[in-house]
Amino acid sequence: MAVRKSTVEMKTPQLFTATGYTGAVVPIHLPKEGEARLGPGPMEMVVLGVGGCTMSDVIDILEKQREKLEAFRIEIESERAKGPPAVLTRVRLKYLFRGDIEEKHVKRAIDLSQEKYCSVSIMLKRAGVDLTTSYVIEKPGA
Repeated sequence: MAVRKSTVEMKTPQLFTATGYTGAVVPIHLPKEGEARLGPGPMEMVVLGVGGCTMSDVIDILEKQREKLEAFRIEIESERAKGPPAVLTRVRLKYLFRGDIEEKHVKRAIDLSQEKYCSVSIMLKRAGVDLTTSYVIEKPGA
């Protein structure tokens, strides 16, 4: 197993530059009150990571099933424990699809993502996070 190296560098006490093992650069920001936000905070990145992970899985699975998506988004609700450590306790993923797609394919794609492919979802569940999913399919042109 290859070791992947990433860095996080302080720019200011509230602003960090994260460079991932692929070379991708993302700001991590914990702004002071009244300060404009320049990027997500660490826990927000985890929440966004689970959305991006499962979205890429579902798209890949639906493409292999020859489903044609017009639009797709995931709405994510998350809750954290009351202070320290304020870990994630609940994550709700609502998948919203538009297209002439079969519901059985959507359900299978979500299930495969959550049970087999999405490392972030599986990691959060193993850590005790209550992670649930739901979905809505809108027909084309809706």
